[in-house]
Amino acid sequence: MSLRITVLGSGTSSGVPTIGCSCPVCLSTDARDKRLRPSILISTVAGNIVVDTTPDFRAQVLRANPATLDAIIYTHSHADHILGLDDVRPFNYHQGTTIPIYAFAPVLKSIRRVFEYVFKEHDPRATVPKIEVHELDGNTFDVLDLQFQPIPVLHGKETIHGFRFGNAAYLTDHSEVPESSQQLLYGLDVLFLDALRRRPHPTHSTLDNSIALAQRLGAKRTYFTHMCHDLPHAETEAGLPEGIHLAWDGLELEVETAA
Repeated sequence: MSLRITVLGSGTSSGVPTIGCSCPVCLSTDARDKRLRPSILISTVAGNIVVDTTPDFRAQVLRANPATLDAIIYTHSHADHILGLDDVRPFNYHQGTTIPIYAFAPVLKSIRRVFEYVFKEHDPRATVPKIEVHELDGNTFDVLDLQFQPIPVLHGKETIHGFRFGNAAYLTDHSEVPESSQQLLYGLDVLFLDALRRRPHPTHSTLDNSIALAQRLGAKRTYFTHMCHDLPHAETEAGLPEGIHLAWDGLELEVETAA
């Protein structure tokens, strides 16, 4: 059995092009240099799972056009990963169902604060997202027909989570992947890693650091995401080692579900 991963967004928190910027990447005509905020869609025969609802969520799902949205998993609570939650409402309408969301307690606390109106008592006819909350505790958990393994990573001083599912893993917004987490990432077909830019950043990985990590973990295919406008797609891709690539918005990958 296989699953399909669609990259909904591969950009950093401000997206690419960046507002007010006239650098070569922001002015590029290469569609792969147009990067919405970071998210993926996981599709199986049982349905569709989104990892993070970015501020670009509406545009992303209009382009990917999933027939349903059956679950949402959150990596952390920063604005570029949660602010699209309100746009799940059309799926509620069309499906006639609530949508389960999965996240750790600090993430759920932030979601409840930012989207306070969702959790208040309201007329059932009100147009608010209808969600069902599942709090994660660090153990593996099942969504649809997939088992997910949380992978702790450091985002600066904050611990957030990526996820392994079958023969794939998605890690975004990391400055460091601890050795204990690396041990959970061997034997992969597809691996996504943060690679913000070439210059150091306090909360994100550099291109060189992510290349070294990718080579250490040895996935068959590694894709970098959460990239800013410092990395032109064609030029950067041409300099990467075999088996390592830049992700791009709209990229679709087939992956076997068996670990």
